Amino acid sequence: MKGTLATLPMYDWPELRGCTDRLWATLREAFRAKGIAAPDHLDRSMPPDQAWTHPGLVLGQTCGMPYRQRLHGRVSLIGTPDYGVEGCSPGYYRSVIVVRKEDPRETLREFKGAVCAVNAADSESGCAAIMRATEAAPGSGTFFRATPYTGSHAASIRDVAAGQADIAAIDAVTWRFATQFEADARSLRVLCMTDPTPGLPYISACRHDGAPMAEAVVAGLAGLDGDVRDALGIVGFVRTYPADYLKIR
Repeated sequence: MKGTLATLPMYDWPELRGCTDRLWATLREAFRAKGIAAPDHLDRSMPPDQAWTHPGLVLGQTCGMPYRQRLHGRVSLIGTPDYGVEGCSPGYYRSVIVVRKEDPRETLREFKGAVCAVNAADSESGCAAIMRATEAAPGSGTFFRATPYTGSHAASIRDVAAGQADIAAIDAVTWRFATQFEADARSLRVLCMTDPTPGLPYISACRHDGAPMAEAVVAGLAGLDGDVRDALGIVGFVRTYPADYLKIR
């Protein structure tokens, strides 16, 4: 509908866009059933930073770090989809720390002085998670020699595979998709995993009440076709709150 916006950019791999569109179609009808105006189609043209604060945003998905740094108080938090990440409570996720298969180092502490590919400075999974992990390593401080920004998890995977970086932290859900769709992932191995944190939340414009929005998401996911659910890896939904994200250091 005119003036409304929906965008789900965080796991929108080209190979999964048909499934993401079907997910939105199911959620859209659930929103409309509650009297919430929703657009016919997802918007893939607007940069995420602009979409997250768009006054017409009905549904978006962001990362925990941007939410706690600059979106808290400017958007309505709906809740968090659960991707069934190993070792995590419902609605939580973690990062896999990946290195080349032939790299002989076996512990994170051995990568002090290495080059760490980082997808973005405001990424919970690609930046904050590994920085927290290295704080606990002996000799921490300026742990890595360099942390070049790559622009995406896929680009970080490619940089490590090509030897332009030694190590990277990858969102575990993204890594699941990368092992299916990204050829360079086959030359990497998981060194270790970071501590779980709340996953990538669904958000909406401030004018929306999060409670009925969450009810609509639950109803929509319940009606999602099994093949779409399996392809996207969504196993449930958790009603999360600002405090869940703001408590992360």
